[in-house]
Amino acid sequence: MSDNLIRLNKYLSEAGYCSRREADRLIDTGRVTINNTVPEMGTKVTSGDVVKVDGEIIGGRKEDFVYLAFNKPVGIVCTTDTRVEKDNIIDYINYPKRIFPIGRLDKPSEGLILLTDDGDIVNKILRASNNHEKEYIVTVDKPISQTFVQRMAGGIYIEELGKRTKKCEVKKIDKYTFSIILTQGLNRQIRRMCEYLNYDVQTLKRVRIMNIKLDTPIGKYRTLTKDEFKTLSELISDSTKTFTPKQNTTRKNKR
Repeated sequence: MSDNLIRLNKYLSEAGYCSRREADRLIDTGRVTINNTVPEMGTKVTSGDVVKVDGEIIGGRKEDFVYLAFNKPVGIVCTTDTRVEKDNIIDYINYPKRIFPIGRLDKPSEGLILLTDDGDIVNKILRASNNHEKEYIVTVDKPISQTFVQRMAGGIYIEELGKRTKKCEVKKIDKYTFSIILTQGLNRQIRRMCEYLNYDVQTLKRVRIMNIKLDTPIGKYRTLTKDEFKTLSELISDSTKTFTPKQNTTRKNKR
């Protein structure tokens, strides 16, 4: 770290402790201290300050970042809070250094999830406005109609979230199975979309995140290859890390 002032959440992110979003949560709950004092949100630090999380000193980076591709089993929870969830992803993987998942997969879902200790890359990958693709294979409880495919692809208004899903690519694979490529990650998005059309999801597997494909057995992980990371870096090179609000426009009727 340089001697220049740096926001506390960015400090924790660049130190490889967590993402900026998670850092904000830790700061807000009083688990972070600077020189043994609980700071306010937005506080800045210098290299001479002693930053701690739950009493543990967090220093600058000394090693290269870690980037993993993990095939998450059903039943594993994508959280870093090992005190709350018994079946959490961190304890399951038991990696020898601190890492955290980039985004989430629901507990009843399986498939590809990326993990890292590079907090600065997280928002670039997750930000919906950056239009990064994530591909899923889904099975449902009854035969898939052409109407279902068209409506899923065209976007569905999710009342619980107060927004319509973006248009996406949907292809029927067989009678009960389809693939879907999303560029956003709303909470339980695919399940909610199917529920709106009176379909129940039976299995949901993520098979691709941008250029990274699922190719490991369930419950196993691997390090991204140099070529994969190079392509990933190129894909996110123009991505924004923060949201810039658009000018206020006339609000459209939900219907």
